[in-house]
Amino acid sequence: MARLADYFVVVGYDLDKRVEGEGQGRILQRFPEKDWEDSPFPQGIELFCQPSGWQLVPERQPASFFVAVLTDINSERHYCACFTFWECLDNPQLQKAEASEVDEVDEELTIQPPQVFAPKSLVLVSQVDYTEVFRNCLGLIYTVHVDGRSVPLETVIGNLLTCVIPIAGGSQPGQEEREERLRTITLGAGDRQVIQTPINDSLPVSGSSVAQLFRQLGIVNVLYLFCAALTEHKILFLSSSYQRLTDACRGLLAIMFPLKYSFTYVPILPGKLLEVLSTPTPFIIGVNSFFRSETQELLDVIIADLDGGTVTIPECVHISLLPEPLLQLTQTLLSMALDPELEVADHAFPPLSTQPSALKIQDKEIRAVFLWLFARLFQGYRWCLHIIRIHPEPVICFYKAAFLGQRALSEDDFLMKVLDGMAFASFVSERGPPYRATDLFDDLVANEFERIQQEEACPHKVMNHVKELAEQLFKNENPYPAVTMHKVQRPSESSQSTMQNQMPFPVLDEVAVQLFIDHAAAKLKTAPPVVKAELKSMVPSGPPLGDIVDRNGSMIANSARRLEVVRNCITYIFENKMLEAKKLMPAVLRALKGRAARVCLTQELNQHVLQNRAVLDDQQFDYIVRMMNCTLQDCSHMDEYGIAAALLPLVTAFCRKLGAGVTQFAYSCVQEHMVWTNMQFWEAMFYSDVQNHIRALYLETEDEEQQNNLQDGSGGGREISALELASEQSRLWPTLSKEMQAERVQKEESTVFSQAIHYANRMSYLLLPLDTSKNRLLRSSGLGDVESVSNSYVTNSIAGSMAESYDTESGFEDAESSDVANSVVRFINRFVDKVCNESGVTNEHLKALHTMIPDIVQMHIETLDAVHRESKRLPPIQKPKLLRPTLLAGEELVMDGMRVHLIPDGREEATGLMGGPPLLPAEGAIFLTTYRIIFKGTPTDPLVGEQVVTRSFPIASLTKEKRLSVTLPMDQFVQEGLQLRSCTFQLMKIAFDEEVASDLAEVFRKHVHKLRYPQHVQGTFAFTVGQSGKMVVEHKTKDKNQSLKTLSKNLVKSAKRTIGRQYVTRKKYSPPTWENRSSFQSELDEDEISVSEEVDQSSLTLSSTIRSSDRQTMGNVVERACCRDYQRLGLGTLSNSLTRSKNEPFRISTLNRMYTICRSYPGLLIVPQSIPDATIQRICRGYRQNRFPVVCWRNSRTKAVLLRSAGLHAKGVVGFFKSPNAPAAVPSQADSSSLEQEKYLQAIISSMPSYCESSGRNTLSGFTSTHMNTSDSSDKLRQPKIGALMKQVMGTKEDVPGTFSRGALGQRAKVISLSQPKVSGKARNPPRGKWGSIRGTGRLSAYNPDVGTRLAGKESPQPNGGPSEALFLRQQKAYLYIIGDKGQLKGGKQDSFQQWEVVPIEVCDVRQVKNSFKKLMKACVPSSLTSDPNMSFLRCLEESEWMALLHRVLQVSVLVVELLDTGSSVMVSLEDGWDVTTQVVSLVQLLSDPYYRTFDGFRLLVEKEWLSFGHRFSHRGAQTLGSQSSGFTPVFLQFLDCVHQIHLQFPMEFEFSQYYLKFLAYHYVSNRFRTFLLDSDYERIELGVLYEEKGERKSPQVCKSVWDYIDRLNKKTPVFYNYMFSPEDEEVLRPYTFISNLKVWDFYTEETLSEGPSFDWELRGRQEHVTEETPEKPDTSGPKSQRRIVWPCYDNLNKVVPNAITKLLQDLQSLEAELGQTSEKWKDTWDKIKTTQKTETKLESKPSFSSSLLMSSNLSHQRRSQGVYLQESGVGSSINLALDCEASATSTPVAGRPSTSTLYSQFQSTESENRSFEGILYKKGALLKPWKPRWFVLDKTKHQLRYYESRQDKECKGVIELADVESVTPGTPAMGAPKNVEEKAFFDLKTTKRVYNFCAQDCMNAQLWMDSIQSCLSDA
Repeated sequence: MARLADYFVVVGYDLDKRVEGEGQGRILQRFPEKDWEDSPFPQGIELFCQPSGWQLVPERQPASFFVAVLTDINSERHYCACFTFWECLDNPQLQKAEASEVDEVDEELTIQPPQVFAPKSLVLVSQVDYTEVFRNCLGLIYTVHVDGRSVPLETVIGNLLTCVIPIAGGSQPGQEEREERLRTITLGAGDRQVIQTPINDSLPVSGSSVAQLFRQLGIVNVLYLFCAALTEHKILFLSSSYQRLTDACRGLLAIMFPLKYSFTYVPILPGKLLEVLSTPTPFIIGVNSFFRSETQELLDVIIADLDGGTVTIPECVHISLLPEPLLQLTQTLLSMALDPELEVADHAFPPLSTQPSALKIQDKEIRAVFLWLFARLFQGYRWCLHIIRIHPEPVICFYKAAFLGQRALSEDDFLMKVLDGMAFASFVSERGPPYRATDLFDDLVANEFERIQQEEACPHKVMNHVKELAEQLFKNENPYPAVTMHKVQRPSESSQSTMQNQMPFPVLDEVAVQLFIDHAAAKLKTAPPVVKAELKSMVPSGPPLGDIVDRNGSMIANSARRLEVVRNCITYIFENKMLEAKKLMPAVLRALKGRAARVCLTQELNQHVLQNRAVLDDQQFDYIVRMMNCTLQDCSHMDEYGIAAALLPLVTAFCRKLGAGVTQFAYSCVQEHMVWTNMQFWEAMFYSDVQNHIRALYLETEDEEQQNNLQDGSGGGREISALELASEQSRLWPTLSKEMQAERVQKEESTVFSQAIHYANRMSYLLLPLDTSKNRLLRSSGLGDVESVSNSYVTNSIAGSMAESYDTESGFEDAESSDVANSVVRFINRFVDKVCNESGVTNEHLKALHTMIPDIVQMHIETLDAVHRESKRLPPIQKPKLLRPTLLAGEELVMDGMRVHLIPDGREEATGLMGGPPLLPAEGAIFLTTYRIIFKGTPTDPLVGEQVVTRSFPIASLTKEKRLSVTLPMDQFVQEGLQLRSCTFQLMKIAFDEEVASDLAEVFRKHVHKLRYPQHVQGTFAFTVGQSGKMVVEHKTKDKNQSLKTLSKNLVKSAKRTIGRQYVTRKKYSPPTWENRSSFQSELDEDEISVSEEVDQSSLTLSSTIRSSDRQTMGNVVERACCRDYQRLGLGTLSNSLTRSKNEPFRISTLNRMYTICRSYPGLLIVPQSIPDATIQRICRGYRQNRFPVVCWRNSRTKAVLLRSAGLHAKGVVGFFKSPNAPAAVPSQADSSSLEQEKYLQAIISSMPSYCESSGRNTLSGFTSTHMNTSDSSDKLRQPKIGALMKQVMGTKEDVPGTFSRGALGQRAKVISLSQPKVSGKARNPPRGKWGSIRGTGRLSAYNPDVGTRLAGKESPQPNGGPSEALFLRQQKAYLYIIGDKGQLKGGKQDSFQQWEVVPIEVCDVRQVKNSFKKLMKACVPSSLTSDPNMSFLRCLEESEWMALLHRVLQVSVLVVELLDTGSSVMVSLEDGWDVTTQVVSLVQLLSDPYYRTFDGFRLLVEKEWLSFGHRFSHRGAQTLGSQSSGFTPVFLQFLDCVHQIHLQFPMEFEFSQYYLKFLAYHYVSNRFRTFLLDSDYERIELGVLYEEKGERKSPQVCKSVWDYIDRLNKKTPVFYNYMFSPEDEEVLRPYTFISNLKVWDFYTEETLSEGPSFDWELRGRQEHVTEETPEKPDTSGPKSQRRIVWPCYDNLNKVVPNAITKLLQDLQSLEAELGQTSEKWKDTWDKIKTTQKTETKLESKPSFSSSLLMSSNLSHQRRSQGVYLQESGVGSSINLALDCEASATSTPVAGRPSTSTLYSQFQSTESENRSFEGILYKKGALLKPWKPRWFVLDKTKHQLRYYESRQDKECKGVIELADVESVTPGTPAMGAPKNVEEKAFFDLKTTKRVYNFCAQDCMNAQLWMDSIQSCLSDA
């Protein structure tokens, strides 16, 4: 029985304690005045009566009622029901004002009302929560007071305080219980109430609060709150109603059942206590919405607004929701309960009544859904309980990892948090005990489990179940719904109206009330005690979890086979069949990724353990350890599948004998796993062992018969679980005698104690490393471990040197072994403290343990020392022998091979993931040579073990090197490794083998660094080749520049060799000087070099000039690429100044021959004829790096020229474009230079014939206007195209208003951008026409938008009245376009009569190229596999923006080509003139001039534009230490990629193949050749690289120039040649430049693991020889297949599967070699074939459809693509060329009468055509050879009889030409002929050379053959 109310309190307004308008409440009276012993009086009630503060109000407010909840110090909840009404007072403000008669006017000038109302509260404090009863009782008291009833208030209150109600309980109520339960109470004022107590008080009572909560917030919001409460977040409810706050909080707690909320719970928080909200602990609190503003700044609180129906979750809060299928199902069920109409809302005939249930019922349905949810979540939880003690009190722990593992939810965030939470901990302690009263939840989990599982798929069935549960819940709350005998008094209406003159609530007589209470207490004492039997029973456990297989199918497919493999392997190991085991090993290690296989492994190993011990030999031990490691490697630190638990006894069982009395156990080799350092794992293991022992303890003590009874009771011979035993023992406990009880407690205690000792031993086994001298630091979770310790042969000193590389707290060397011991002791002590306290071990025992632990650890360390000493003596396991790489001539090893593992990176091909064998990981060695880093080894997978894997790249191409720690899949030891990334798109991830000392790895890194960044270019391989590499990387010398000295010595030697007559003045090669000029001049004249000016003598003394005493130097200048090209283009001849023809517009100036004007330009430059050198010297100052505009190419048709220069200096820009307004008296420096620059540009414009003609100032004579006429007509045709192109490039709109004069820089233009396109929506124009648009940034810049319209030939009004149309068109087009950097061209004004136009574009910054390239490398060669869809190859490629950069460069180039082709000159003047400028200028020439698309032309183009014009190869390639910081920027690679894109679109226009471009791309960074070293010709001359004489090379095998090497190679092999080359005369290429037209270059993605990169050809040849030398073994295995497997990332496809033409050329060479003829050069053969085909084509009237089409250039079309399709048709095949052609008629050849010679080679027709008769014939072999059956084919078409080994055979064994056959006659059987064949089946075939004897199967067959052959002969 329990009191209904503990205290009754009257609280009123405290008039004395008012502070600044804020009142306070005070307790006026409380009854009883003395606290009850069992529930003390709660503090602070006055705050809770008026949560928003005590205030006086001008008007009376209606009475209010709510229940607040207070929690006392023992976390007991007290329910305070507050009934508040308002009493009239005289205004205290006015009284105060009268009292103080001071002159001060009161601040508040508002008119105060004479009367105010003060609140008064009646409060009931109770420990039970009966809201309605409290409302009625307090209402009654108020009614009695207001209506002035005859009953004294003291009586009512006395009755109330003495009222007693029953507590819930009992299973089914009996009759007298029913009366007990239905307690009718009356307070003696004519009232009557019935109180129904719930049947089972463990179930919460919710009324309709849950349904109300869902109505207010909605399903999803409440689910969020539910999950937040369970995962311990802070929740705040807001509402303007206090009662609703209480209800909402009650509702939230009700749906959490069976979990109980154990944090701060305050449904109504008073305003004064708002600071509670910033507490760090979780809470559920309700606050009046009046305080909403104060809750705004709470950052981590989830706010639920009940009135507005919203839940606000702050950004920083992440709520873990229910796991997926459940979340969806729960939402569905809730919606079915709350809104049943939803399901049938779409039905045509909805059922008539689908009203939701009444609110009370609905409330129970919702709770039932959550009850069902918890049953589903916690199913089988009892099987994961460990019972550690039974007596005196049961102690129970929950094994979380096993629970999550068996549910396959170990990844699930929500469940993890719930199980770790306080609510679940109290759930386990409350519901864990096996013998207690049970409730609905226990029943549901245990007995309804099958039903839950079966119905889960069908929500309707679940809903039925839910309704059943709801019924039970409703019954529990309302056991007797029929009984309603309420009779409650309410204040009468009249009294409410006459409230004005109402009396205040009287002071009650305390004595009277106390008398009631005392009287009741006395009565209770005399009454007999009510004993209510508590029904305890054994809690059922439900079905075990093991039977539940999670539905997400973690059972792997075909797992049975995998398990079989694991079992077989283990059997082989124990039967000592090591070879078999080795073969299975990789498959086993792969299988062990699956959980089933791991479980299987532990079971299998268990069977081989006898009496806790299994002694193995070394190799068996090795394999077993490897498998254990692999198994443990994939276990999480939680060990949710219990794998580590199963292995724990095994690692102490398997061992091997190392020597006399020394045994090594497996545990010393499996310590590297996180699980051993996880305290929770050890606890769970300990508890499960303790449980087993305690179970055993009681099973023994049970008497036999008793056990039998129990077993019969529990069904057959099932094993009794520990919980069942415990339950039985708990039941018997009260019946035992004291001695028996003490004995049992004692036994349990000693069991736990012995287990603790056992575990201290176990833990020391697994936590102490084998080599205890190494310090093993503590990991975050407990024990840590820095480096691989087990089985390692690394000496102690090296362990010391490792200290630098780890952030360790203590150094290694000083670390005594005691450190390790101490940390292990600490860890074990912590463990022992925790488990012993939990399992109630006595203090004496605990102390004993603490003294034992250090001894245990110390003992173990001593045994380990011996083991470690012995294990070092073991012979190392056999490892594959290291393979030596083949080296180039002159390449030398710097470091010999170090054993490493090559680990797979992010490329999938080699790992076998995409099919094919796993070539990686591979085991081998890494070699460092002067030129490359090479890995060579074999795959670790034994199935492909005989393949060789090679990966290499030039050291010079290394871009990033970083350390890693790597775990190898086979050995499980963490090893240090390196990741080396190269810009040849290669990545090496290597892990050093344990035999490689760590300082060696460090030396390796240092050497790599030294070789990668030499001090000077002369340290690169191209220079040091052939000299001793050992000297170069001597790393122990004192002298800093040792390597440089060595180099310079060697350089002097080579310099002497290179230059015959020369004085060596310094220890450095000083090049030829220019001193003795006088004697020189005549020689110059003979050489026809005109030196236009004497060089200023003072300039000769400058260090920057180069002195030369060698006539040869100048000769070489003439020979240079530039010069040859200038002469080819007719840009000026090197003639004497006297004989030079004056009418040539340009001349070759030797002004820069000393490199005094511009260091980075070549010595000879093309400048306008009319500009003297003195002017140039002045002009060049206005440009960056002095790179002034020079001509580099001229269009032979339109005579337009292409110029290049750097951008202008900032100061020069404005002056350059300003029109000089008023002539200054003295021209300033800036003015004069800008005038000269204008003059210079004018001179260039004047050189153009189109200019001379149109302007009428034809000052320059000697031009024919024939070109003009042609160009004029073509211009008209082309105008619109250019305009459109320019518009896209500029992005202007067509309808730009206003008249801009030419050259005026309008403010509206868009900008071409070569930088990031941050395109704003406004600036984006749809690309028109064939070119992609270079869409600019949305920013505007100074450019005249009229240019586009003008170029398009649209009229723009001219100030001077437009001239006639043709002339007008020509005048509209600028004569010179300057492609300038937008940033440089701001703010200038141009003269309207100038003839040039500026096209501002945004240049892509070098940094941008660098970053883009880094991302491109990461995309093409990722360092690790990723499943993230945002990291896929195409996504990364897009993010790198490499394609966008190519698109921009190509687009600008196409624009320039287009301008040049229409007769305007173009000057490209960007950045410093050596990056983007070079790219654009080279591409323009390549597109415009077919010469540059040949071998010689391309070489010349690169030498001229890239090398001579000073692209900074060394700087951009970061080739030396100095340029290391600038990083690698592949500007040249970008250019090659652009060429590759053009090559793809025009495959017939290039003489060189794609391979040629890849070859250059590889070697431009490899530093194998000197071609691409240094930054300019000046530097090359200074080092003597430029003019090395051809004849004097000592070592011919060392090629110094990449071009020579290519030439040489090209003579030997056609690999650089493009067979489709068939150029069109003067074709200008216009490639598509959209990104969609660009392809990723396969240079970036391909790799050849069989031999490494194929760009060093000498290595290829050598490897082939090596393989040929191996002697052929007689092959007895049967017929050998001609086929071979080709692996995409392994074989070199060009070599293994050559294209047809290469194959034929190879065959031809080998045949010639066999015949002993001198083999012809492949090029000659090819040219012959081409010419014969051309002549054949000419001879025939119509073009033949032979392959000559590929070479014939008689097709007129604009674009030719690769697609040549041969369609097989009856007569001949027509060839479709995929053309963009205008004249389609001519481009499809018509099949004519083909010449027979070309006919056969031309197509392979179908089988039926050329096999007119076929079958088996026996053919007699040569002399003494037997007859053999062969498959013969008679081919009418080819006029031959062929024979094959068998019908399936594709290779023809021999051919008999029918042309040679003389006769076919019947024959006779000869010796050895087949038996049982009739005579008439033989026939002979006589040819001019010999007679063939045949035998058919029968005479009919023979006759058929003879007839067929005869008919063929007669046809011919």
